[in-house]
Amino acid sequence: MNPGKVIGRVVASQKYKTLIGSKMLLVQPTDWFGTADGDPLVAIDTVGAGAGEFVFYVSAREAAVAAAAVPPVDAAILGIIDDVEMPEGS
Repeated sequence: MNPGKVIGRVVASQKYKTLIGSKMLLVQPTDWFGTADGDPLVAIDTVGAGAGEFVFYVSAREAAVAAAAVPPVDAAILGIIDDVEMPEGS
C-alpha cells in the first residue's frame, strides 16, 4: 500500500466499458508524513475519497482486483487515512 493525497478529479467522456460509473481521482504520491514523492497518477476511487484527503492506494494487478474490473486499472484508492502514528526514530 502507498500513501498519497487527492489533488484533483479526472473526467473522461469515454471510458473502457468496465470503468463506466467509476470515479477517477488524481493522486499525488507521498511519503507517510505527507511529503510529495513522485509524479501524480490517476486512481479509481473505491471508498468515496474527496479533494485534499490523505489516502492509501495500490497499483498494478492489486488495483485491478480491488476495483473489481478487468484491466486497464493501474491504481485504486482503498482507504482514507485519518492519522499516522510512527514509532520514535522513524
